[in-house]
Formats: sequence, C-alpha cells, structure tokens
Amino acid sequence: MSAVVAVIVVGPLVAAMCGLLSSRHEVVRDIITMGSLAVVTGLAAWLLVVVNTDGPVAVRVGGWDPGLGIVLVADLFAALILLVATATILLVELFAIGQRRSAWGADPRLAGPILLVLTGGVVLAILTGDLFTLFVAFELILVSSYVLLTHQGQRGQIRSGMTYVVMNLFASTLFLVGVAFVYSATGTVNLALLAERIPALDDGLRMGIGLWFLVVFGTKAAIFPLFSWLPDSYPTAPTTITAVFAGLLTKIGVYALIRFHVLTGMDALGPVLLVLAGLTMLVGVAGALAQDDVKRILSFHIVSQIGYMLMGLGLFTVAGVAGAILFLVHQIPIKTVLFLVGGMIEVEAGTSALDRVSGLAARRGFIALMFALSALSLAGLPPFSGFVAKLALVDAGIDAVAIPIVVVALVGSILTLLSMAKIWLGVFWGSPVANGAGVPPAGSADLRPAGRRLMSVATATAVTATLAIAVFAGPLWEMSQRAATDLIDPTSYVAEVLG
Repeated sequence: MSAVVAVIVVGPLVAAMCGLLSSRHEVVRDIITMGSLAVVTGLAAWLLVVVNTDGPVAVRVGGWDPGLGIVLVADLFAALILLVATATILLVELFAIGQRRSAWGADPRLAGPILLVLTGGVVLAILTGDLFTLFVAFELILVSSYVLLTHQGQRGQIRSGMTYVVMNLFASTLFLVGVAFVYSATGTVNLALLAERIPALDDGLRMGIGLWFLVVFGTKAAIFPLFSWLPDSYPTAPTTITAVFAGLLTKIGVYALIRFHVLTGMDALGPVLLVLAGLTMLVGVAGALAQDDVKRILSFHIVSQIGYMLMGLGLFTVAGVAGAILFLVHQIPIKTVLFLVGGMIEVEAGTSALDRVSGLAARRGFIALMFALSALSLAGLPPFSGFVAKLALVDAGIDAVAIPIVVVALVGSILTLLSMAKIWLGVFWGSPVANGAGVPPAGSADLRPAGRRLMSVATATAVTATLAIAVFAGPLWEMSQRAATDLIDPTSYVAEVLG
C-alpha cells in the first residue's frame, strides 16, 4: 500500500503543476483536475477498505527511522476522514465547472490547480505521523487558501483575506514554537513516540503542552474565543471556495485536535474542552440568528457545529470520541452542500441577502428541496445524518454524566433549527415577485444550461451522500467506535509505526 499512499499525497501536487501549465486550455485543465481528484478519491476508498480489514498502514518516507524521518500513517480514523474529504472536494470542483460562466464563479485558470494544492495539504495533514510535517501541511493549506480567497482581487476579499492570514500566521507561529518545545521535552515530534513519552511527563508540563496545542489547533478549528476571523473571511470568497473552506478547513483543525489530544492522553483537559464546547455552540448559533444573509448565517454555523465535535473530544471516552468522529464525517458534506445551495441562490436571485430574495421555492423547487434536506440534517432532526451524529454525542454525554453540556447541545440544536427556518422564510417562502425576485440577475444569463445541470448534479450527489450517512449509520458508528478505541489505546498505531 506504500505506492497508494504516495500517490494520494503527491498526486494532487503534481496535477496542480500540470494544471497551471495547461491554464489556457480549459478542457485539458478540467480533465487533469477532475481526473486527479477522481483517482485520489478512488484510492482513498481502497485505502479505507484495506485499513478496515487489515489494520493501520504506515509508510516510512525514504526508509528513515520514525524518530528522524517522515512517516505517513493511515489508521481507521485517517482513512475514513480522507475518503470523505477527497470526495467532497471532487463534488465541489464539479460544481465549480458548472458555475464558472456566472458572475459568482471563481477564475477557472487558477482556482482548479490551486484547489489541488489545497487538496495536497489536506491529505498530508490527515496522513502525517509527526508534528513538523503537520505544520508543513497547515502552511500548504494556508498559502493555497489565501490565494483562493483573494484571487479575484476585490476589496472585501483582500481585507478579509488579511484577517484570515494574520490569525492563521499567529497560530502557525505558536505551532512552530510548540513543536520546538515538545521536541526539547521529549526528544521527538513523531506522534507514535509522543503517545509513549508525553504521558510520562510531569502533570504541569503535560498540561502546558495540551493547552498550547489547544490554542494552536483551536485557532485553526475556530473554537470560542478564537473564531472571530471566520465569519468575515468566508462569505467574501466565491461560492465553491467557501464551500471547500466550510466543509474542510476548520474540520482539519478538529481532526488535529482529536488526533493529538487523544493519542497523547490529554484527558485532564476534559473539563476545559467541555466548557469551550458549550460556549462555541451557543456563541456560534447566536451569531447566526443575528445575521440577515445566507452566507453569514451559515458561516456562524460553522463555528457552532465545531462545538459538538469538541464536546465529544472533551468527554474522553470511547463513545464520546466516536461521536465526535461520526459528527465530523457528517459535517464535512453537510456544510459543503449548504454553501453550494447558497451559491445556487446567488445565481438565481443575484444575492444571498434575506431581505432581497423571496419566493424561490415556487420558481426553483429543486433548490428548496436541497436546502430543506440539508438544513434539517444540520439541525439534527430524524431521520437525517445530523440526528444520528448528535444522538451519539448526547448518549455519550449522558453516559459520562455530563448533563450541562448535553443540555447546551440540545438548546443549540433548537436554535439551529430556528436559524434555518429564518433562511427558509426569507428566501424560499413568500411571493415569487417580492423584492425583485424572479428578475434574472446580472451575470446569470452567462450560465449555460449544461452548467446549471452540473451544479444540480454536484449538489444532489452531496445531499445523497449525507442521506447515505444516515442509512449506513450502523456500520459507520461501528467504524467510529473502533477508530476511537484505537486512538484512546494507541497500541496498534504505535506498533505499526515503530514496528
């Protein structure tokens, strides 16, 4: 499987270079971008099957000893998130190809290849087995995401892009200092070795390391109170870029939080994490209720939903961590599809402001259906995937007698439903001609029928994936439990890396 892992990591970066060299040839560039993403997604699916059957796979790059060299590790947690992430990017790129003729599409000459660079960073962050390579992966994600955020050169994008970069550079600086500190304390940055050595440190030093990396990864994940950069940054980007950011970037921060803090036994931080989880839920959903634009409402919900994953981590039980993993699997596609629906609203109505759109359900029933299914899942109503994931977390919280965070989670779900109803009433309900709705917006005439079909296919496929998560909740929950067990008791992970 070494070759498979290598292709998954290196393939998107090589394809990005080829895409940039072919930037003037639209068909060639699209074939390179979609082909490489399809191959990586297929290989990720194969890797998940192998890991699920045979256990973790470790690749020592260059044959170096794990204490000195780079190790790529695919355990069940990594393989599961890898498949969901790559499949999501593939669908977003399909949507982007359909939307490019509209006024809201990203520049295809740049967006496709740079999206592949972002994919390379995401894949590396998921599969790396050491902290320094994780730092490199985050920097790759940061550079490519800044280009994607600002490549159109609009004033609002540049302003929000600077905020985004400054906050992430702050986190990156702390990350690098933290890596140096961990190395000085343990003599390694390899995660498998850290799983053995960090628990042996004295309590004060171990808590200091845990809190330091909570700030580092918490900034990337946009937890309270480190989320202020997100609501202003994401809504300014083109729809497809925002969809990728919403579905993946903060979730990679959560992935790193779970990976590092569970693997190294930071359960003493559980109470702190639960308090932060509750505040993240409530502040995020309160911010969403105060907004009057679809993109800004959804951006605040990115923050709010991070709190649920933090809740599962803070319980530090197999059921809690498994619930966080299942919630992560649910959140990546659901947040992506909601922003894709927001993009379709912009194309049809010319805006995503609630007071300027009305009656879209009568004119575009497909868009209304896609939003309704996704919104109900986000709010956690049965029988959707959000209900399954939240039920797992609530059940884990009750088992751990963490009643306050369970109550906060349920209140957050009710408020989420209210904010989704706010979008429904503002955008889809009412008269189709109110507030100018029904008048084709400038730029939408450039969108070809084939483009609309591609956007619809990509969105419908993403919604179908979220429904599939609910249908196959049993096997996914079993995999999540096994992944959580392997994180809490990292014997198999350590043996594969060091053996």
